[in-house]
Amino acid sequence: MILEKLKNDVVLGDGGAIFELERRGYVSAGPFTPQVVIEHPESVRQLQTDFARAGSEVIQALTYYAHKEKLKDIGAEGYLKEINANAVRIAREVADEYGIIVAGNLSNTWSFDPSNAITYKETRSQFDEQIQYQIEYGPDFFIAETFEYLGEAKIALEAIKAVDMPSLITMGFKSDDKTLDGILLEDAFKELEDLGADIVGINCFRDPKLMLPLAKRLKKTVSCFVATQPVAYRCSKDKPYFQIQEFDGNIAFPLELDPFVLSRFEMARYALEAKKMGINYIGACCGTAPHHIRAMAEALGRTVPNSKYSPNLKLHTIIGDESHIKEQNARILCEQRYGKAHCHFLTKT
Repeated sequence: MILEKLKNDVVLGDGGAIFELERRGYVSAGPFTPQVVIEHPESVRQLQTDFARAGSEVIQALTYYAHKEKLKDIGAEGYLKEINANAVRIAREVADEYGIIVAGNLSNTWSFDPSNAITYKETRSQFDEQIQYQIEYGPDFFIAETFEYLGEAKIALEAIKAVDMPSLITMGFKSDDKTLDGILLEDAFKELEDLGADIVGINCFRDPKLMLPLAKRLKKTVSCFVATQPVAYRCSKDKPYFQIQEFDGNIAFPLELDPFVLSRFEMARYALEAKKMGINYIGACCGTAPHHIRAMAEALGRTVPNSKYSPNLKLHTIIGDESHIKEQNARILCEQRYGKAHCHFLTKT
């Protein structure tokens, strides 16, 4: 399904669910683990509904960091199956309501060490467990994301291929254009394509301006579909990834990133630039909320369910167009002097 859609048009992904749920008070900053899917599933369903109504064509199951290595840090290792299964079930329910696609999700494990062969087996085991629990509720494909080691990305791809599902494999780059195991960006993605990845791309760490130049190089390297999922936080050339931005003399990550949030217009421009560049899957990562996605969808020329609530600033009393402001002021003055019953001729526009 995802591959057919990509053949026909750009596919718009969703946003940064973990960060948005942290802002809403349902995820703990630090571990950023998704036990919210069993503790407050209604909050996950609402956010994913918000993304769907904003124009997302893919809903990712909230299983980022839902693996044994992270869950054991918070004493929730025993909920591995329940979290992974519930996350896909919720995503499936929302996706079915809006006729869109569900992506199962795998992420970096923090247990992979390219110098330690034992960790290869452990990493694969963690991916296999997550896939086993997620696949029961019918994801349409799998997104494996935020890998800094090519070796770990390859293991995720192997695990997805073992269940014969389409794959989107993304890697993250911080201050340079090489993986942590020293592989140049172009070589890394070419290897993933050669190993059978259906979609390859770049996600997290960088904002759109700092990600798209790397994506342009990627697009020239591979013949498969290409994805971008930047953060919605403003970065700079001297501080190229969002975790090292400073606010008021302190590192802003993760609790003081608010001043760095990109506007909806900046994310809309990103969507247009990505499409012009030939990016096939245009998504977003940390900091991206539903209002960003709606602006991206509308910039791509789409009308989505929540377009009915898109801005109509000319009707605002203070910043609207002059004729409307005059009409509003006339109505207020009339009502103050004569009462509403005598001012019916000043109808709202």
